[in-house]
Parts: sequence; structure tokens; C-alpha cells
Amino acid sequence: MILDAFNLAGKVAIVTGCDTGLGQGMTLGLAQAGCDIIGVNRKIPHDTAQKVEALGRRFMAIQADLRHQHTIDDIVRQAVGKMGRIDILVNNAGTIRRCDALDFSEQDWDDVMNLNLKTVFFLSQAVARQFIAQGEGGKIINIASMLSWQGGIRVPSYTASKSGVLGLTRLLANEWAPHRINVNAIAPGYMATNNTQQLRDDAERSQEILGRIPAGRWGTPEDLQGAAVFLASRASDYVNGFTLAVDGGWLAR
Repeated sequence: MILDAFNLAGKVAIVTGCDTGLGQGMTLGLAQAGCDIIGVNRKIPHDTAQKVEALGRRFMAIQADLRHQHTIDDIVRQAVGKMGRIDILVNNAGTIRRCDALDFSEQDWDDVMNLNLKTVFFLSQAVARQFIAQGEGGKIINIASMLSWQGGIRVPSYTASKSGVLGLTRLLANEWAPHRINVNAIAPGYMATNNTQQLRDDAERSQEILGRIPAGRWGTPEDLQGAAVFLASRASDYVNGFTLAVDGGWLAR
């Protein structure tokens, strides 16, 4: 039966940045599909852990500052030591800095690029090595953005990083498909999260955004659950290097 292809029972997923928002939403979607979770965050995501465990799934918390890549090998070691394996990686952790390009600082550039792109590559690399050692393939899901295609304003490093995520997703898919590793991405549209709080607080800008979204609303973390489960499951075994927009129709306008 086709629904069996979406079943994640017995699978283990690493999800970065799963404390709140989109990361928590995708984590709960994976757990509802049967997946055990390893959450990587700067602080213990107690609320997410409780919700995952209430679904009857295991949850392991790993505290790490993903702005620094020296933590990556230890994350993989801890994950395998506790759970025995890794089947799925969701590179969700990210950050944004808003400032006019003329005044944008090197520190704001580096902070965003290190977390949003450099860590995505090196954590994917480390997990892919584990997938290959296990010999059963695996799934990597990166989180892109509308700004993977569009320029935006006042977010130069974010736009650069998310454009890079789209390209990197394709590159890794090309190289790792022979190992039965699927690398794809989800590009959320305008979502009601902490990252968009400033936009939603600006009544004029918020209305401009809503006026372009055919669905007529801001997205929610739950809106990403179906895409995450699909790309994490064997239902997507022949999907490689694709970035799936979950945007309420924004790009169609």
C-alpha cells in the first residue's frame, strides 16, 4: 500500500534547531510518522522532547553551537552511540540579520553564512559518511527559502546563504545518489515564526506580503510536516536534488 511508503517506524532523524517554529513542526511530523528524534540545539528543547515522547517516540537532545563546525563529529558520535544509527538529517537551524547592504557588517555576514551554509555542508558530509558506513542509504533535507530564488532586501547574507543551499542541495544529490542518499530541500514561504516577526509587526509590509500569497495567509509549522515526511521516507526514493516550495503559491504569482 502506498501509505506504507511514508511510514518512518524504526528510523532515526537528526533535526537541528527543533526547539520552536518550523523545526519543531517538522520534528513532530516525523515523529507522528514513526521516527525517533535527535534534536541538536543550543539549549535543551524540553517542549519538543515532551511532545515527541508523548507520541511514543524516543527523543535525544544534543546541545551544540552550530555556528562552529568543530562540534559536528561529536554530534554524529553521540547520535550513533545513543540511537545506534542515523537515517535522516534535517538541516533546519538557521539565522538572519537585517540591515541595508551599504551598512552590513562582516560579523553579520559570517554569523549567517557559517550557520546557514557552512554547517549545512559539513554536517551533511559527516552524516553522509555514516550513511555510507551503514550501507543502507539515507535522506538529507535542507531548508532553503523564497530567497533561494529571489533577492529580497536588507538581508544580503541570508539571501546568499539560502541561494547557496539550493545549489549545494543539487551538488550533493549528484555526488551521493549512487550511495542511495537522497538530498533535497524544502523552501518555506512566508511563515509565522520568530524570523518573520518584524515583517508581521509592520502592518503595511505584512499586508503587501499577504496580498501576493494566493492562499491568503502566513504559513504555519504544520504546513511543512507533509513535505518533511515525504522527503524523509521511501516515497521520495526517486527524488534527488529538488527544492520543494511550500509557499501558499507565492512563487506562482
